Amino acid sequence: MTRFASPASGPRRLGRGPQSHFFGYYNKSPWDASGRSLLAHRTPLQRGALTGDDVAEIGIFDLSGDGAFTPLDETRAWNWQMGAQLQWLGPRNRRIVFNTRCDAAPDPAFGAPYRAKILDLDTGEARLLSLPIYVAFPDGRGALAVNYRRLAHTHPTIGYFCGPTVETPPLCPDDDGIYRMDLDEDRFEPIISFRQLAHIEPRPSMADSVHWISHVEVNPSSTRFLFLHRWTRRVEDETCFLHRLFTCNVDGSDLRLLECSDHPLPQLEDSFDPSAVGLFDYEKSEHQISHPIWKDDDELIVWSPHDGTIGYHLYNDRDRTVRRIGPGVLDENGHMSYAPDGRWLLSDTYPDPGTGDRELFLWDDAARRKLRLGTFRTDPTLAKIDRCDLHPRWNRSGNQICIDSVHDGERAMYVIDMPSPAESRRHGLASADDIGANGGPAKVARRAASGRVRPGLPGATRKATATARRHTAPRRPPSGR
Repeated sequence: MTRFASPASGPRRLGRGPQSHFFGYYNKSPWDASGRSLLAHRTPLQRGALTGDDVAEIGIFDLSGDGAFTPLDETRAWNWQMGAQLQWLGPRNRRIVFNTRCDAAPDPAFGAPYRAKILDLDTGEARLLSLPIYVAFPDGRGALAVNYRRLAHTHPTIGYFCGPTVETPPLCPDDDGIYRMDLDEDRFEPIISFRQLAHIEPRPSMADSVHWISHVEVNPSSTRFLFLHRWTRRVEDETCFLHRLFTCNVDGSDLRLLECSDHPLPQLEDSFDPSAVGLFDYEKSEHQISHPIWKDDDELIVWSPHDGTIGYHLYNDRDRTVRRIGPGVLDENGHMSYAPDGRWLLSDTYPDPGTGDRELFLWDDAARRKLRLGTFRTDPTLAKIDRCDLHPRWNRSGNQICIDSVHDGERAMYVIDMPSPAESRRHGLASADDIGANGGPAKVARRAASGRVRPGLPGATRKATATARRHTAPRRPPSGR
């Protein structure tokens, strides 16, 4: 069982302006094995569309000392959502890997100027790899790669740019897809192609559509990985994206289709008004498959419309069983991951359309209870391309959480201590059984949207929540897009 630390001081900010600090996505832990070093990006930018010439520093916060940020390198291959895919390598965590731009020597698979770099923190040795990385195997010996130039066209929030012009890629080629990398030998091979995927239980909507892959995640024992296969006839409108969830062995064999969200798209009709689409309608769609991540070697959690019911679902990769998580309580899409011991599910929400607040919470599946950790206001002037999601991630021990947020008016990283078991029992819990006593699901939803905190929350958590909500980001006009 995870031992929780008491939230004595609320969210602790790492680094100070005027530069912004962020880690990126929810699927990787920024902490090293010792818990003393935390990876981060630093850039003078706070917002705006990236051109490919914008530089982000790669560095480490020293959590055992004065908390200073030490820059180690820099990159021009990054985005606001996932950064440069910065991550630790292997169980020792003395090497890091991240993507960088290399105009003089484009990668030999995709022909794009993006390649990964490994940096040894003990020796200072840096080594450039042939391909860019999406995710490294937990054992540190391999990785998986995708085409970021394709993503710049299909899904710009997670693509890389090298100028104002974005090339239109082939729709469904046989020579693009997922590549497997051997990090020690710098060898690579294609293991899954778009043409191959399109021939697996093909759907009529795949014809004349452009295809891409995202959310590639490797299980803890480095034996299997999951990914989302996506396609669309209109890349300009995310609500026209269609999705399928796959798993397979790390060599591409034993490919299993776990979920498909293909559905009619009235948005493609000439009479459809694209201005009716809200900023987060895509993430809140009842057809969305998003944010899959492994719980353990056999189970993975994902936001999906399984059997016509949208919500958090836990899929068993071996026997294909599916179980709904938090029915009646967890009814909003978020960026989720399980604690290292598998008990607590950590997640967040997208901004409330009225208040701009994002909720950060834990779910105890055994007790069917939800613990609200706080609400954090976003900047309403941020666009899709430069938004700042909380993207909560665990440390290796499961007793701390790290988020990115703009509630202080600047893009920054925050560390939050987990509540102790006694506090989690006494304060702030809402279980499925408790909802009736709190006025039913609708009232609970209104309370969460309003940002009000349950009266029994510990003082530090109550203070942290109030602080996060008071510091609304300034309403500056968008720039640089």
